[in-house]
Amino acid sequence: MNPGIGPGRIQFAEQDGTFVLKFIGEVRLTLCSALDYTIEKIFTSLNFSAIVIDLTETRSIDSTTLGLLAKLSILSRQKVGLLPTVVTTHADITRLLQSMGFDQVFNIVDRPVPCPEALDDLPSQDQTEEVVKAKVLEAHRILMGLNDSNREAFHDLVNALEHS
Repeated sequence: MNPGIGPGRIQFAEQDGTFVLKFIGEVRLTLCSALDYTIEKIFTSLNFSAIVIDLTETRSIDSTTLGLLAKLSILSRQKVGLLPTVVTTHADITRLLQSMGFDQVFNIVDRPVPCPEALDDLPSQDQTEEVVKAKVLEAHRILMGLNDSNREAFHDLVNALEHS
């Protein structure tokens, strides 16, 4: 971990029908249960007009988190016909998103958008090892479905998880 960068966190707010998820620091597997719960919560909401994922303060993001973001986009398109927006101002994060095929499932913008002032940290979710493993598996299967290079990159991991 880099000095001066604390553990990652995800903040959430809803304002006038726009859901905002803000990823801060190093966003890893440990936050995935809370993220998955929040994704489910978003789609039980009756009225929303946009989803924005703010990665302007993200230093790194793991593949499980990326898989859950892809899930968010797929659900958004299926349930409400919306393509979520990802905001990233860091070239390395932008390259990562593009290499994963996110430019096909998100609107990627490089200018910060106004964020609600009242962002709350997602509450931690205690999950069993089995539940976490299932989320990791689901996230990587989703990533594999985005493009051939992801399919190749995550094939061995998914295979190992399926047979462990």
